[in-house]
Amino acid sequence: MASPTAIATPRSTKRRLTSPRCAAGSPDASQFTSPHKSPNAGTVGTPKLLSASPRSSRKRLYGDFVAAEKPKWNPRDPGQMQAVKEALHVATVPSSGLVCRDDEQRRVLEFCKGCVEQERAGSLYVCGCPGTGKTLSINNVKESVARWVDEIAMETPDALSINCTSLANTHEIFSKILAKLQTRKKATGKLSALQQLQTMFSHKELAPRRMLLVVVDEMDYLITRDRGVLHDLFMLTTYQFSRCILIGIANAIDLADRFLPKLESLNCKPLVVTFRAYSKDQISDIIKHRMKVFEYDVFEPLALEFCARKVAAATGDMRKALGVCRSAVEIFEARLQESPDQEFGLVTFDHMDIALSKAFKSAVVDSILCLPQHQQMVLCALANTFHHCKKKATTLGELNKSYIEICRSTQVPAVGMLEFSNMCMVLSDQVCKTPGFMKLGQSKEDKLRRVMLQIDSSDITFAFKGNRFFQKCLEQPKF
Repeated sequence: MASPTAIATPRSTKRRLTSPRCAAGSPDASQFTSPHKSPNAGTVGTPKLLSASPRSSRKRLYGDFVAAEKPKWNPRDPGQMQAVKEALHVATVPSSGLVCRDDEQRRVLEFCKGCVEQERAGSLYVCGCPGTGKTLSINNVKESVARWVDEIAMETPDALSINCTSLANTHEIFSKILAKLQTRKKATGKLSALQQLQTMFSHKELAPRRMLLVVVDEMDYLITRDRGVLHDLFMLTTYQFSRCILIGIANAIDLADRFLPKLESLNCKPLVVTFRAYSKDQISDIIKHRMKVFEYDVFEPLALEFCARKVAAATGDMRKALGVCRSAVEIFEARLQESPDQEFGLVTFDHMDIALSKAFKSAVVDSILCLPQHQQMVLCALANTFHHCKKKATTLGELNKSYIEICRSTQVPAVGMLEFSNMCMVLSDQVCKTPGFMKLGQSKEDKLRRVMLQIDSSDITFAFKGNRFFQKCLEQPKF
């Protein structure tokens, strides 16, 4: 059996060899260096280093591959601010393409490919509410068709885009189509443009060789103004030698039900592709997609989500969402100019809230904003009175006291009691959809006249949201 001394010796030796107090220059140090330690290291590895935590190990192993932090937006840089505004402009077409409309674009593209491959005419009707990406999607499809025919070595179809609102008269649409087909031959004056097209598509020798892709935007104009022209337009695709691929775009979904039965009876019912209003997630994705061109963040995530929820719940109009975001950036910019020494980071929830308030304000809010300053202050006094005392009515005298307190705190000279009474009379007669802003009762003494608020007090606070002067008026405590 080994002696206690023999057993203790290796342990004590191990403690000495692994002790942090072991000198770096010890002649025995190198032979006990851990195999995991770099050969260039000049010290003996301690147990702490050899048994490093997984977290620190990951940091050592993968630290070089961690993505660098995104650069911060400098909103005081005019170039950066202008670039953000342009990216959010409705007229700006994203260089990275359109998102959230893949299925609709695929259906339209397949329709166009089928017509070109079989060299047959056809018609398609695109409908959906405003701001749902119809025109932008069709423009993308036109470009996709051009690339596709190049790949398969087919003749590229001619393309013609017509906006119905730009037509001097509805029949001019046929003249434009004829001019595109007859680039060399002059049209005869004996027949109308429609008659010449009908003749051309009825005879093989007169029919054009190339296919013609005609995109007719704002077709609502034809549906409401001249339905006969609309029927004749779709009928052009039914002629035996027609080469027209017709795509009509209209805003209202229900319009299809008004004119499609007639087209079906004429045997020229088009294929219908409906663009639904954008959802919250789609609106958020599209805005983020536009912002990807920047290396920095512009909006707080909560602000973007708030905008997407509000717009999706109201209209689902992407143009409205872009306008709100652009307005929020402009509000943010105005705050920067008001406080040149204050540092600002991103466009916040509050900026977006003000922008949404402006975009979706009611007729009552519009009327409040159009009032003279003192009448607006009277409404603030009225809102304060009802907010603090929770009553449904007050007297003209009490309202006047609240008004004077607001004038004192904002350093605006108050009007006399007679003029104040006259202002209240004007506000009671003011028409904004329904009766006036307030209702005045009858009394022998003006100060005792009963005053009731005729509108929701939230409309008053909503109207002045973001306005520092009136925010201060609305924060006045009950004295």
